[in-house]
Amino acid sequence: MEKANYKKNSITLWGAVGLGTGVMVGAAIFAIIGQVAELAGPLFPLSYAGGAVIAACSAYAYVKMAHAHPSAGGIGMFFVQIYGKGTITASSSLLMAISMIISESLVARTFGTYTLQLFDVGPGSFLVPVLGVGLLVLVFIVNVSGNRFIQAFTSTASLIKIAGIVLFALAALWVANFSFDGVVQSAPGQSAGSFIGSMALSLLAFKGFTTITNNGSEIVAPHKNIGRAIVISIAICAFLYLLLSWAVSSSLTIAEIIAAKDYALAEAARPLLGDFGLYFTVAIAILATVTVCIGSVFAVSRMTTMLTDMKLIPHSHFGMSGTVHRHMLVYIVVLAITLTIFFDLSRIASLGAIFYLLMDIIFQWGVLRKRGDTVEANPIILWAAMILDAAALGAFLWMKGASDPLIVILAVVFILIIFFGEQFFLKRTSHKKDS
Repeated sequence: MEKANYKKNSITLWGAVGLGTGVMVGAAIFAIIGQVAELAGPLFPLSYAGGAVIAACSAYAYVKMAHAHPSAGGIGMFFVQIYGKGTITASSSLLMAISMIISESLVARTFGTYTLQLFDVGPGSFLVPVLGVGLLVLVFIVNVSGNRFIQAFTSTASLIKIAGIVLFALAALWVANFSFDGVVQSAPGQSAGSFIGSMALSLLAFKGFTTITNNGSEIVAPHKNIGRAIVISIAICAFLYLLLSWAVSSSLTIAEIIAAKDYALAEAARPLLGDFGLYFTVAIAILATVTVCIGSVFAVSRMTTMLTDMKLIPHSHFGMSGTVHRHMLVYIVVLAITLTIFFDLSRIASLGAIFYLLMDIIFQWGVLRKRGDTVEANPIILWAAMILDAAALGAFLWMKGASDPLIVILAVVFILIIFFGEQFFLKRTSHKKDS
């Protein structure tokens, strides 16, 4: 491992919270709120509450593992501790890494979509992926600068965007007289299965807490501060999402939210706060997406570098100079750029949700098996997390299978390629060692 890139005690508790909320408060609320409303109907604010419950149950296992095994590899190292250096560890870690890269492309397209609202340009414009690619290039440059700049930037920017979101939501609710009429508005065609499936998407707004574990060995007093940072981050985001979804439902009908699902917050600002509200919302969205992308690339590059050092994933220099970590930054950004160009927001979000939930089920099962060995964990909470994950994933796959079967097929194909590809790679490297 390249020790120069991993500085012990370089991230404080609030720096870790800044990284967590920096990744969590972004595209998953600015872009996905419309997709969640499409599945959950007028009860979509409660879908975010459900997502928070699933995230809280899921986070329990991560906190327990982080207490026992703090590492800069985060969840990748957790899988090594649970399953050993094999196909399950490598494949599951890659699922997590790819779900994070998918989120980065989601963030990039959201950045483009909201920025163009300033010029009244729709989400179908070719400028959306162009701006998204520009953001990802900028993120690469920032990540090359190192930990301390990233921590200072994401922590400060997180405070600004959280304050901005709260201000927007309170202003919108004040104009609407803090009415609950939007939450109880009628919308036909919503089922219990559709509502449960919506939680798979709303969970994307919380899964960024895993970013904190990816920097475990760099956090001050990691045995206690990793858990604290995760709990604080989830609590802050749950409050923000509930407040914000209430504000949006007070401004727009469900049909209007769905029609503007790629830029619902900007659309909600127009009738309530006028042009100033629109400009303010877009500014916060831009800040949020930039910080999310920086924090996510920072975390996934750490994890994939660790997996490469452990010979769990293939790596090639392709003639590039520099460290493995620098190479991983290049590969991550190139893959995110590719997804940004060829996929729309809805399909990007769907892939991310499927990959993350499958990975988390595997992780929770592993912690349950490991319980009592080096990890002290309550089995009831672990079972609850797996059941909630499985329910959300099953309902989401059922809904997507009916509305967009291609994305379900693509997800299955990608998952099979990852698992069988890793099995082939590990067998080949094992044979090379033997010879």
